[in-house]
Amino acid sequence: MNKKNKFRNRIKVKRSKYVLLTVSFILLIVSSFIVSGCSTDENQTVAQFTELIWADEFDVDGAPNPNNWGYDIGTGFNGWGNNELQYYTDRPENVVVQNGILIITAREESFQGSNYTSARLKTKGKFSRKYGRFEARIWLPSGKGLWPAFWMLGNNIEEELDTDLSTLQWPFCGEIDIMENAGSKPTIISGAIHGPGWSGGSPILKEYDLGNDRVDSGFHIYGIEWGPDYVNFYVDDVLYKQITPDDLPSNPFPEFYGDVFTDPVELEEYETTWNKWVYDQPFYMLLNLAVGGLFDGPPNAETVFPQTMLVDYVRVYKNEFDNN
Repeated sequence: MNKKNKFRNRIKVKRSKYVLLTVSFILLIVSSFIVSGCSTDENQTVAQFTELIWADEFDVDGAPNPNNWGYDIGTGFNGWGNNELQYYTDRPENVVVQNGILIITAREESFQGSNYTSARLKTKGKFSRKYGRFEARIWLPSGKGLWPAFWMLGNNIEEELDTDLSTLQWPFCGEIDIMENAGSKPTIISGAIHGPGWSGGSPILKEYDLGNDRVDSGFHIYGIEWGPDYVNFYVDDVLYKQITPDDLPSNPFPEFYGDVFTDPVELEEYETTWNKWVYDQPFYMLLNLAVGGLFDGPPNAETVFPQTMLVDYVRVYKNEFDNN
């Protein structure tokens, strides 16, 4: 896609927002049938934030802007905790900006003991924010075993076990999955939150069915609008799910944490955080294309490589509650 076409597409996107807003109530009613159990009552908070405070338009060819993005490298612990099969790199073979598009490429190749490579970008240490609208315009791949995602983690995540109470282990730091897709289901995306008491295989999650459209047939805008006591999930300006503190479960604090956190003060901190709304601090963003893992299983004989995840832009808008 050349820059002229990209500009024209952006104009179309901006114009379509106003059209979509005028029919949002109709779309919300329809989505309640498409999405099992989606609540669309008049009590939902529907916000539209317009003050742009951060963006990457990917207008410079080459490596992604180092002022905006860093990388996770390697395989993490147990495939990044999800049995993923890829080795993440920062090589141009796996991540590059060309013609105004960020291209994340998953390849089938032998590399550092893994049979696949890909890339995972993050704004950690470069940009984070509490509250606002976070969105990206993305064209996803498809195929069994692919797991593209646009998501966020709490700034206070503790990446190595220690007794520093200013950082907390996942999921106590909080996670917001703006968009995830199982490659074998090209018409369905999902949004979710993970936190202390709802994480791993039991997040608070909602799927959205694109109906006659597909994630691999063109660009879609995936976003959240986030305030002090809600997270709204959108696809192309269609609100398909709102999560609030009232949606949190009330689960008992697991006894095994007593073996993990041997410091009584630290254990008390984690127990106090259990079942609490932890989406009240700055979060940073991540973009990645995983291969294999718990979400869609491993690739099969019909999965074609290489596969690409195309990102037109990532934008963040301020809201009235954002004072950081």
